[in-house]
Amino acid sequence: MSILYLHFNDSDRPARVAKLEKSGARVLVAEPNWPGFFEVAKKEKPYAIAIDFSRAPSHALYTADYLSKAKETRETPLYLLRVPHDKLEAVAKRLPQGHRITEHELSGRLAGIEKEAEMRARQKKEAAAEARRQARSKSARAAGSEKPPSLPPRPPAKPKKAAPRAAVRKGAPPKKKSAPRRPASRPAKKKKK
Repeated sequence: MSILYLHFNDSDRPARVAKLEKSGARVLVAEPNWPGFFEVAKKEKPYAIAIDFSRAPSHALYTADYLSKAKETRETPLYLLRVPHDKLEAVAKRLPQGHRITEHELSGRLAGIEKEAEMRARQKKEAAAEARRQARSKSARAAGSEKPPSLPPRPPAKPKKAAPRAAVRKGAPPKKKSAPRRPASRPAKKKKK
């Protein structure tokens, strides 16, 4: 499971990424420059996208707006970090589905998402193991018995329909049947005189 973190490259980025990685999530880092961020989002299919507004907030707003409307990423949760006060109204208007949170809150949510994902994976694995166990015991019972398990009876065969007859016109003479063809005979040999 991975999260896409969009932030311009500066001295603060490595420390912020390290905070997010402590949650246990795999953090993919990209700059919010077109088309790089979108190609990464399409290829990796992260379960969440975090966009940092600390540098170039207008650019980050356009990036977040694009991701929220793109077919490939519109269902992905969008987390907005460090939104400046002068952009709060624009963000609320253009990104109603975006969650404005701090890095600490995001780390907590990511840890919760990771635990849920691990629990779902464990349940799926246990269900598959149980299905294999049941299949093995079923085949062992069938192999141990003298007679193989009976199959359900087949449904009766449907009767075949007769081929349609040729229409006979009134007053028309019946068709003559031709004699069967005989194999061609060899030409007779000429008699010598």
